Amino acid sequence: VYFVVTDRFVNGDTGNDQRDQGGKLRTFDIPLAPCNGVAGNIGYLGGDFKGLADNLDYIRAMGFTSVWVTPVVDNPDEVFTGGSKPGCGTILSDQGKSGYHGYWGVDFYKVDEHLPSPGLDFRGLADAMEARDMKLVLDIVGNHGSPAWTMTHDQPKFGKVYGRDGRLIADHQNLPPQQLDPARNPLHRFYNTTGPVDGAKGSIYDGNLAQLADFDPANPAVLDYLAGAYEQWIDQGADAFRIDTIAWMPPSFWQAFTTRIRAKHPGFFMFGEAFDYDASKIAVHTLPGNGQVSVLDFPMKQAMDEVFGRKGAGFERLASSLFLQGGPYANPYELATFYDNHDMPRMDASDAGFIDAHNWLFTARGIPVVYYGSEMGFMRGRAEHAGNRNYFGNEGIAAARRSPIHAALSRIANVRAGSPALQRGVQLNIELAGDRAAFYRVYQHAGRQQVALVLLNKGDASQRFEIASMLQTGRWRSALDGSSVDVAANGILRADVAAHGVQVYLLDAAISEPSMLAALAAAMEDARRPR
Repeated sequence: VYFVVTDRFVNGDTGNDQRDQGGKLRTFDIPLAPCNGVAGNIGYLGGDFKGLADNLDYIRAMGFTSVWVTPVVDNPDEVFTGGSKPGCGTILSDQGKSGYHGYWGVDFYKVDEHLPSPGLDFRGLADAMEARDMKLVLDIVGNHGSPAWTMTHDQPKFGKVYGRDGRLIADHQNLPPQQLDPARNPLHRFYNTTGPVDGAKGSIYDGNLAQLADFDPANPAVLDYLAGAYEQWIDQGADAFRIDTIAWMPPSFWQAFTTRIRAKHPGFFMFGEAFDYDASKIAVHTLPGNGQVSVLDFPMKQAMDEVFGRKGAGFERLASSLFLQGGPYANPYELATFYDNHDMPRMDASDAGFIDAHNWLFTARGIPVVYYGSEMGFMRGRAEHAGNRNYFGNEGIAAARRSPIHAALSRIANVRAGSPALQRGVQLNIELAGDRAAFYRVYQHAGRQQVALVLLNKGDASQRFEIASMLQTGRWRSALDGSSVDVAANGILRADVAAHGVQVYLLDAAISEPSMLAALAAAMEDARRPR
């Protein structure tokens, strides 16, 4: 999955920039004071569906088969006058900010005017992706709408929700949540009246996130509205959902939501963002009764940052985050694995660190997610208001094509795209220690059998691997250089892996090696274990 903040990817059509929108509270191009020499921006910068569609071949050539886009629903047309001012290291500080990111929905049935072009709406973008055998992952929000109070005056659209017919159905009226009166005012009934909760006094998830209008999960009209709106986007071509702030609504709400969606679209894939590094807490959302969705793998993100970033920890640090057996997840192989995104500082790593991270990400269990620009280490180490979400553009794409990170990423991502074992196979570890990793990915399904042997070296010198554990006889072929190795009974596969390199050997054969069969049986038994 290639993840783009759509407004920050490529401006393919300046005709939809809305550069004069907002008047005195204009929404386009709002640079912040520089942070260590780099200025962030909290205005729209022009990225749109056309900029994405025009560069799908670039994304597909790297080996990505899906694109995750930020929310496409209509957002307010002015900057927010409430909240606190953003700074270099701040989060949830929204004063003077536009809805360029898409997460401040006001009409969930309507596409935001900054995104489509004549002849290219959301359906057109989905069609362009389908023509390239790619999937469109849509970011959705169910917890909140737009910023809703602390404004200098009651601004248009802020804190409001509009129905399918454009009629106003909810309005915060610039009031703090505790001053809402849902019993007497129908326009308040969409919202919670709790307000932000101090984490020292209770669960922050029971209250408001910043000044955002917090939807009431106990109101059936909220579920009806959101499910109806997002079903419409599926009908227009969305292939999967990424669910924003999933932990801020109760699991029962998400179970009702996913049940509604899957009643019309069986098996529809969704993964949620529960920003927590505790696997037992985020795994709740994967279980029956709690939504039954996958989640972004925050524990693995934390480990990857330590292993491939400046800290330089060994591969053993990753082992505890895999949860291949005995873990809390319904299915660890469906987790969305990543090392950074738009809500945290980008990974601070050398070029070699990014290359090593991608070699792991595209061979280990899970569904890899890479944030736009990471194919060249774009804005590495930068936080949200310090350059993390800066504009990439055609200039960035041109620069990325020259990057060694891009070349190495394209190589391993395309290997994964052609290997069912790397995509879906059971992972059996041989060695995770220091600069070395060796493991199998084993796929046996519907008459197709493939074993991938993955060898990783994140060190500065070449490493010799000698693999005998669970090794099956046969001709193993390299997915990277076309060479082959014949392994006899009780043999050893020997291979040299270059510094910051990867080797993947494939065997297209049914499993017969006893120790591997036993390991697979144990893995499958664990998969059937009640959670």
